[in-house]
Amino acid sequence: MGKSDFLTPKAIANRIKSKGLQKLRWYCQMCQKQCRDENGFKCHCMSESHQRQLLLASENPQQFMDYFSEEFRNDFLELLRRRFGTKRVHNNIVYNEYISHREHIHMNATQWETLTDFTKWLGREGLCKVDETPKGWYIQYIDRDPETIRRQLELEKKKKQDLDDEEKTARFIQEQVRRGLEGKEQEVPVFTELSRENDEEKVTFNLNKGACSSGAASSKSSSLGPSALKTIGTAASVKRKESSQSSAPSKEKKKKKSALDEIMEIEEEKKRTARTDYWLQPEIIVKIITKKLGEKYHKKKGIVKEVIDKYTAVVKMIDSGDKLKLDQTHLETVIPAPGKRILVLNGGYRGNEGTLESINEKTFSATIVIETTACRILVP
Repeated sequence: MGKSDFLTPKAIANRIKSKGLQKLRWYCQMCQKQCRDENGFKCHCMSESHQRQLLLASENPQQFMDYFSEEFRNDFLELLRRRFGTKRVHNNIVYNEYISHREHIHMNATQWETLTDFTKWLGREGLCKVDETPKGWYIQYIDRDPETIRRQLELEKKKKQDLDDEEKTARFIQEQVRRGLEGKEQEVPVFTELSRENDEEKVTFNLNKGACSSGAASSKSSSLGPSALKTIGTAASVKRKESSQSSAPSKEKKKKKSALDEIMEIEEEKKRTARTDYWLQPEIIVKIITKKLGEKYHKKKGIVKEVIDKYTAVVKMIDSGDKLKLDQTHLETVIPAPGKRILVLNGGYRGNEGTLESINEKTFSATIVIETTACRILVP
């Protein structure tokens, strides 16, 4: 087996050692060569090829430093733009991902001595938004790509056009209402004084037929004689007796309720108004409100696949498909648009499905129509 055979143990060991990142102090940026130990780096520095590179760099060292600085800046910003976009991220996270590439430009070959100096330089040049926190420096890429700027302008223009259309529609509706009101004559109520021509005449009011009939009866009584007034009075007394007799059995029916029925009604009322401190149900859509899981899951929606001990749920994320075990304090319900199906999670109608009719944001309540009970319920 030859000395330079591919399958010799030494060749295999050298390939295993050369994988991954090596120590930075044994790397030569001019020759772009990584040495595995101090002896190898010393031999490389004494080699003829390295001496030639040093002679070339000594002629114009600033040109080489500018070249390496520009390459480092371009690769770093390209990774920040492509990987994180315009999100606010810690500078060390971006740098660790950048140096994971084996052929990257090392920072000790650039004009910046530390990552903090490079971060401050990005802020001064206006390439990124930088801010210092107790946890370190955070950076946010400023996208000045013409295509991105054009897209943002188109979105703003579309939003403005939608607002203009809504204003036009509102003005058109107001104009139609105004025209409809102009075509109709508004009725103005006429108020007259109550006068009696003769003090001896009696004024009678029929309470069963409303105010209009009472006014008519009063006018009739004023025009009729005393005998007619007597007949009207006797008829009214007869009607009162009949109404009292008809209302008597209904009152008796109401009084016939037993004490057991009353107790059952009270218990049903308590159940209908009772609320519990747990509300999780399987197959409902919820939103994660905790920030402890990071930006990847914050404000993201998922479906409850399993409820454990009433207060814990196994949630499957809609976007990524990941399954998370969360407490109900880290979740909130998702209210659909009006007209969609909805499930009541708390209160007396807990577990019933219905249709969301309207949402009142001022009172934090919604109107739901439940088909099983055929009634309209206001659920806060």
